[in-house]
Amino acid sequence: MHVTLIRHTRVDVPPGTCYGWTDVPLTPTFEQEAAAVLRQLRHDMPFDAVFSSPLARARRLADYCGYPEPQIDERLKEMNMGEWEMQRYEDITDPYLQKWYDDYLHLPTPGGEGLPQLYARVEAFLDWLRQQPYRHVAVFAHGGVLICAGVYTGLFTFEEAYGGQLPPYGGLLRLTL
Repeated sequence: MHVTLIRHTRVDVPPGTCYGWTDVPLTPTFEQEAAAVLRQLRHDMPFDAVFSSPLARARRLADYCGYPEPQIDERLKEMNMGEWEMQRYEDITDPYLQKWYDDYLHLPTPGGEGLPQLYARVEAFLDWLRQQPYRHVAVFAHGGVLICAGVYTGLFTFEEAYGGQLPPYGGLLRLTL
């Protein structure tokens, strides 16, 4: 099965803002960015099934690309940043922040989740997807989901992902399950 994962377009929040499950606005250039995504996707279409995170930034891109009613799956949400949601990293005074910086691959955010929990959600979705009769699937999601999917399929490790493997906003990751 071929899976095309699509990362949402750029968000309109100040740089360095910690967001995950918050429905943040998209930049005023959404239409131009989404048009570029659609041009890339034309090479992949048609899809047997289309899935999306329930968060508006992923659903809006799916809609723009011609999928106004994708199958919504909670497992495709970005990592829950808990108590740090919508705070700028530089403004977080929690002393735990440095511990998290030092071991973000393993530690959860306060009141949120960590990469192991996000990975478990994405892994469960992909394990389920493997059992479905689809040949080519689109998934509109988030950077963390794309990273976990790439690690799941062995394209790269978490360390490599955060060192430059993450597709940019509006970027694609093509996998084979």
